[in-house]
Amino acid sequence: MYFPAAGIEVNPLVPPLVALVISFVTSMGGVSGAFLLLPFQMSVLGYVNPSVSSTNQLYNIVAIPSGVWRFVREGRMVWPLTWVVVLGTLPGVLIGAVVRVTWLPDPGSFKAFAAFVLLYVGGRMAWDLWKRKAPAKPAPTAQDPKAKADCQGPKGAGLVHVTAFTLSRLAYEFQGESYCVKTTGIFGLSFLVGIVGGIYGIGGGAIIAPFFVAFYGLPVHTVAGAALMGTFVTSVAGVAFYQAIAPFYPNLSVAPDYTLGVLFGLGGMCGMYLGARCQKHVPAKLIKGMLAVLIVLLALRYLKEALF
Repeated sequence: MYFPAAGIEVNPLVPPLVALVISFVTSMGGVSGAFLLLPFQMSVLGYVNPSVSSTNQLYNIVAIPSGVWRFVREGRMVWPLTWVVVLGTLPGVLIGAVVRVTWLPDPGSFKAFAAFVLLYVGGRMAWDLWKRKAPAKPAPTAQDPKAKADCQGPKGAGLVHVTAFTLSRLAYEFQGESYCVKTTGIFGLSFLVGIVGGIYGIGGGAIIAPFFVAFYGLPVHTVAGAALMGTFVTSVAGVAFYQAIAPFYPNLSVAPDYTLGVLFGLGGMCGMYLGARCQKHVPAKLIKGMLAVLIVLLALRYLKEALF
């Protein structure tokens, strides 16, 4: 089957099957899998037009809702965290889209950028695994009784119970533990991540989820839903923006390949639902270890292709 916007020909069964496998594994950590689909499209399918970024975001739009619904159903969505991520990431994604088509339309330059993004993601996962060899540190809550009481509150019916949400801090309980983060810090991080995610076409979830776990000490079982939901909303804006600016770049393929994106998304939809459902039963360390190795190898390959 020929995909005109992508300029490639591929069996229509390949995209959904590949997306299903990738999203099943990555969704357990709150990542849509788009950061691995993009290398597959570029290196295996030969899809190197700027529209590969918007096609990747279209995949997110179709695939993510099933995973988010599963997290919501199980009571593991931290909604205040989700909306802070969305508000911070959204303007960054739009800036990133402009950067992509204006300064990184060349495949070589984009591969160099992609290599550094992948190196970061793989490095963060490897660092998080190395740190967790030591005894787990307490959550980033204050140790004095007054601050501890400030973070705690009555438990709700779900697994996650928000105890405080202001412009300065967000606090919630999960499985008997209390967690506190600075709202402004989450917002600023989300904005920077949005720019990188908008350029790369991943929405930012693959970058921000490791930050939440490694730097803020938040449990991956609560971060996953927020990261996926944030990625979904920003991907909607990203696809709309790429489509809107496409007429201003008549010599470039900027708008997404809708057929290819939907095929990827349908496979991702099934994979994310299964991944969200199986997350509690699969060791996170094993998944992160395999992903870290794969990501670093892909990054080194891209860096070699870009430089040599």
